[in-house]
Amino acid sequence: MEQTYIINNCKSFKVKDVFDCGQCFRWNEQEDGSYTGIFGNNVLNVKQEPDAEGYKIIISGVCDGNIESVCKEYFDLNRNYEDIKGKLSSIDEYLAESIRYGEGIRILNQDLWEMIISFIVSANNNIPRIKGIIDRMAKKYGNEIEFRGKVYYTFPTVEALSTATIEDLRALGLGFRDKYIYETTKKIKYGEVSLEKMRKEKDTAKIRKQLLALSGVGPKVADCILLFSTLKRFEVFPIDVWVRRVMNDLYIHNPDESKVNKKEIEQLAKEKFGKLEGIAQQYLFYWKRENT
Repeated sequence: MEQTYIINNCKSFKVKDVFDCGQCFRWNEQEDGSYTGIFGNNVLNVKQEPDAEGYKIIISGVCDGNIESVCKEYFDLNRNYEDIKGKLSSIDEYLAESIRYGEGIRILNQDLWEMIISFIVSANNNIPRIKGIIDRMAKKYGNEIEFRGKVYYTFPTVEALSTATIEDLRALGLGFRDKYIYETTKKIKYGEVSLEKMRKEKDTAKIRKQLLALSGVGPKVADCILLFSTLKRFEVFPIDVWVRRVMNDLYIHNPDESKVNKKEIEQLAKEKFGKLEGIAQQYLFYWKRENT
């Protein structure tokens, strides 16, 4: 049965900013400008409409539980993003400008297992291919959910994906990542790496070490998992080509961008942005990528 949840007078939630800032792969824009996505056992459509106070967010869909509770958790609605933006905007004009551009970004609370597999798939890949691979994986190993006359597929469980051979995974178009997905799934299934321990661990460095023990997880992928999953660690700073570029352009000014050291970027980010460096990264990344 379809449910609806409306957020009125919304200031820090814009659909394009949330779903196109690089943190998720299972949300797609519809003809009317809304976005439909699947997470857990939920399929939702999220639409942004003007109202007297500015705009409202209308969320409708098939939910595993009460839609308001599901949305408050997934969209991080209990966190004060206005306060975060205020603190970060006061750091310098560059960051203030990037926040004005991506003012509607919210960091989603996404499933840890899904983020591990999704960001292994994302390594040296582009968004359309990443989405295609994950959709094919879900269609083959996930469960069906029907919403508005269309069938969607849940992300595969550890158990379901562990039935795939390397050849099965290769057939999904994973390329060199097939072995990584296969090995990581086995490590998690057989308890060599525990998702439950990660969820309970308070020390970010210890979780990062556990993530780096997984096949196909390097420093950037580990930091993306830490930031975009329910682990929700804002004190990490994923560095890709766009982040290296924006940090060099704005702060480091090395004439040869390729020579900018990751440790130099990490140190600078920690000094400038403190414990909010992860969300600062999202504003800067989105602003740079969309305006280049």
